[in-house]
Amino acid sequence: PQNPYCHGIDGVMEAYYRSLKSVQLYGPTNFAPVINHVARYAASVKDGSQYFVLLIVTDGVISDMAQTKESIVNVS
Repeated sequence: PQNPYCHGIDGVMEAYYRSLKSVQLYGPTNFAPVINHVARYAASVKDGSQYFVLLIVTDGVISDMAQTKESIVNVS
């Protein structure tokens, strides 16, 4: 939580495995707030020196599918 940055796919996988030890997966699964948060964070980098990839891994049904689709379209 203190450092949202990962370096390459190995960094993403390391963050994923580490998070599995500290979170409990349960529903509902709402992605729109996460997508919007990351988009606002990414938008703060104005000079193009960084890029952001949001990887979403879910263990079930997305509870806010309509809002998730809308968020993806809006932030893209």
